[in-house]
Amino acid sequence: QVQLVESGGGLVQAGVSLKLSCAASGGTFSMYAMGWFRQAPGKEREFVAVISRNGGWTYYADSVKGRFTISRDNAKNTVYLQMNSLKPEDTAVYYCAATVRSPLGATRTLEYDYWGQGTQVTVSS
Repeated sequence: QVQLVESGGGLVQAGVSLKLSCAASGGTFSMYAMGWFRQAPGKEREFVAVISRNGGWTYYADSVKGRFTISRDNAKNTVYLQMNSLKPEDTAVYYCAATVRSPLGATRTLEYDYWGQGTQVTVSS
């Protein structure tokens, strides 16, 4: 059983940067591909970014490509999401998720086995 805890969210102005962290425990972190998702009020949870087990492959949603960077430190059992040039439309609860099913991860929520509790990111205009 893997436990995931996100941190780093907050209220920021448009244009600034924020870095989210997700600390994992209870499992072998390097066995899991990791993803970030977000959910805005009244909307479905959507894919943001994914990183492979060894960190060598990443993939992003078009809406964040070029602004967000996903990374991981397997020695620290942590995955990160660096968010630059934040926009009001980035406002959402951000969740990290872990999947053992594929070494590259996935973009669909159904492909993930474990989820964190989420961290709120609010971007004001």
